[in-house]
Amino acid sequence: MRTFSVRVLDDAFELSYVPNGKTNATKTITIVCDPDVPIGENLEKIREKLAGIDFDAALIENPLEYDFSDTIIGVNHQRIDMGLALSNMLNIPVVSQETANRNGLAEAIENKRQYNQWHLDYYGEYAAKRNYGQEAMLTIGNGYYGLRGAYLAANADVDNYPGMYVAGLYNQLTTKINGRDVVNEDLVNLPNAQYLSFSIDHQEPFSVKKENISDIYRSLDLHTGVLTTTMLVSLPTGHLLKICAQRVADMNQWHRFAIRYEITPMNFEGTVTVFSRIDGSVTNANVDRYKSFDGRHFDVTETTINGSDAMLSGQTKTSKVAFSIGSRLSSQEITPSTKINESVTDDVLEQNFSFQAQTGTTYVIEKAVAINTSLETKGDLNNAVTSELDDANFSGIVQQNASFWNEVWQGSDIQIDGDLTAQKLTRVNIYHLFVSASPISNPHLDASVGARGLHGEAYRGHVFWDELFILPYYTLHTPSLTRQLLMYRYKRLDAAKQNAAAEHYDGAMYPWQSAQFGDEQSQLLHFNPDSGKFDPDNSRLQRHVSLAIAYNVWLYYHSTNDTEFMTKYGLEMLLEIAHFWSSKAVKNDNGRYDIKNVMGPDEFHENYPNADEPGLTDNAYTNIMVSWLFTTLANIHKAMPAKDWSTITTKVGLNDDDFNRFDDIAHHLALDINKDGIIGQFAGYFKLPTLDFEKYRKKYGNISRVDRLLKAEGKSPDSYQVAKQADALMAYYNLSFNTIDNVLKTLGYKMPSEYLTKNIEYYLARTTHGSTLSRIVYSELSLIDGNMDQSFAFFNTALRSDYYDIQGGTTAEGIHLGVMGAVLMLELRNYGGVNEFESELAVDPHLPEDWHRLAFSERFKGVLYKFDLTHTSIHVTVDKPAKLTVRGQEFSVTPDKPLQLKN
Repeated sequence: MRTFSVRVLDDAFELSYVPNGKTNATKTITIVCDPDVPIGENLEKIREKLAGIDFDAALIENPLEYDFSDTIIGVNHQRIDMGLALSNMLNIPVVSQETANRNGLAEAIENKRQYNQWHLDYYGEYAAKRNYGQEAMLTIGNGYYGLRGAYLAANADVDNYPGMYVAGLYNQLTTKINGRDVVNEDLVNLPNAQYLSFSIDHQEPFSVKKENISDIYRSLDLHTGVLTTTMLVSLPTGHLLKICAQRVADMNQWHRFAIRYEITPMNFEGTVTVFSRIDGSVTNANVDRYKSFDGRHFDVTETTINGSDAMLSGQTKTSKVAFSIGSRLSSQEITPSTKINESVTDDVLEQNFSFQAQTGTTYVIEKAVAINTSLETKGDLNNAVTSELDDANFSGIVQQNASFWNEVWQGSDIQIDGDLTAQKLTRVNIYHLFVSASPISNPHLDASVGARGLHGEAYRGHVFWDELFILPYYTLHTPSLTRQLLMYRYKRLDAAKQNAAAEHYDGAMYPWQSAQFGDEQSQLLHFNPDSGKFDPDNSRLQRHVSLAIAYNVWLYYHSTNDTEFMTKYGLEMLLEIAHFWSSKAVKNDNGRYDIKNVMGPDEFHENYPNADEPGLTDNAYTNIMVSWLFTTLANIHKAMPAKDWSTITTKVGLNDDDFNRFDDIAHHLALDINKDGIIGQFAGYFKLPTLDFEKYRKKYGNISRVDRLLKAEGKSPDSYQVAKQADALMAYYNLSFNTIDNVLKTLGYKMPSEYLTKNIEYYLARTTHGSTLSRIVYSELSLIDGNMDQSFAFFNTALRSDYYDIQGGTTAEGIHLGVMGAVLMLELRNYGGVNEFESELAVDPHLPEDWHRLAFSERFKGVLYKFDLTHTSIHVTVDKPAKLTVRGQEFSVTPDKPLQLKN
């Protein structure tokens, strides 16, 4: 095991290690720290000095002493968790020399490795969007609600945003902007019920201010879902306190969460007053560009305080959803003689009580909270909340959650050996997928997963095509959850049919942005922060959202053989979606069909330059997926009992003529493919000029949203060959290369050899990756093309995108759930090489060089498969007899006869 050590001096770091081939000689490097730059930038010099040398771990010789971390150091009057920073930087565990001496080096390093793999930690107090982003990453929840990981004593301001959201709870408001009424439907930010604070000797309650805080450490335990915030407080009066707050969402009794709040006076004895609030004055204010719109979505209808209990009830202004939120305080410091003071001011309920505190003694207060709404609760909501509170307590929830999280990690974990950061962030993604939706709560809800989870207010909490990137992971691990999420779409099938009819089409046209009712929630105008103006927004023309829904219906059915779902719900959705596309396809003079007035996944192109009507013709992604859909329906028809097929097609109103038209369209949709085999993003794409990316990078730096930059200059991205994200090649992410290649052949296009390589090179030179989903698609494309280095580079950026908030503040408004789900699918499908698109699982692993082992489970057609893959071996176990193919060769596997092959 090779290590290096760091000794911290007043203004420098001293690095020591034994060079290769040396047994006694130690090399020492001194790095002088620049006091004028942040300490993190000084740490970067360590990476520079050690470049090219592989280490297994690092040791900090003289860290500061803290309970929450053994690797915090100080230099030039700045503190940082050097262990956390170096672990992220060098992808190795970092321990203190004292811990290594006490436990032994090997044990200390392994303990830290395990800790890092299961914890998301942040050290220090951050401001503005950076703290907002950490709150989003530290959100707790259970599919019913999401509770941002804000400090308990924080109110919404420029640095803090303690939001709480219930799945499916939307409200519409109308705001007059520039003389026009603008209607927005938002996922409602509900009253803040997590607030807890304190005061000393009857002073003002503590508030989160930099000058009052000596240290903060926040740690989310991914294995248990417990969020712990440790704060060392230094008040202007000289009082020193340690505050430890823990929060946990109840994953089983999903209306509840609980807080454990510990107060320890460090240098005084005196009166401590604890403050608890339910703040009903909150608004939707998480997203700056929405702040010109009305954000007050509910009215408070009733407030009650009864001793340690508090209750606030309200109703949304237009959707008329009623809700009740209750809290209950408990503590050994609350005795029968304790006076609990109460007040209600401006929709804020406050309780406070006082006790005498001694130096060094820890005082524990618990706050249980329950939320019920009229969406899922019948009867009196206040009674329902009270009943929930009767059984809610912090330790009980943690104990009962253990079975839920154990089941998640046993059945849904992805284990990666050799890449510490990838392992941690993979589990962060899995955690957030189960915060956003859960197999326990979601069967009782009428909701799907929003693009930003239940973690913030970007995209107004709406449901997009991002389901395409999220639901496949659920399908392979908790298929019952996918079924429930698809029911959200089925219940809005009538709305989708109305949307289509309003545009004079047949069938079902699902909206680009969906919320409570399934009507289109996309705006006609969108605020451009670079120009300060509202630009026209044609994003509703991304009709391919219906294809994402069809894809998820098919993949669920294909992976589960759930014929009941297909005959009752799934096939009806597929047929109505197909009917829409049939009515939208128009035969041209060349005998091919055009699909006009659409947008593809690349949102930079909304229409043709100087065009009189919005939209584009023959978007490649759309047309390829429409052809695939029609062919897939024909295959389902062959496999389904004739009676079931007849019953459903009769209900939808389709006949043989319609299916003959489907088949004709599937074979004759138009694509614009040039002589080199480049698939044009849409008809006429090749006629557009290219854009000088280098010129714009020199001028603006980050050009990921070059569309906004062009518009601010009075130009239009419609006029250039420039893309926000993968579009023409997007279908290769959804399905196998062979499947898409067959679609092209079905359409009558003969592609030249190595056409995919040429297409990747062509579009990468024109793509700004303004969406993190772009890197997902190009990671897969690069792997298909045999370029592992490029694939892994794209993968790594996508994996870290929310952790490092690479889009400059967007994580503050909620995590990017589609990217999180897609990263997991890259690990399973690409690097694990397990492809679920055929009748049997096909296995062809491609482990990244530093991944020594990749292990995971998948459920496919009623069989639980467990894969354990290394660079030299493939090991597969099953719980039922099954067949699968490994690099084209079929194998039979039984529970008592696992498959063991050389890789």
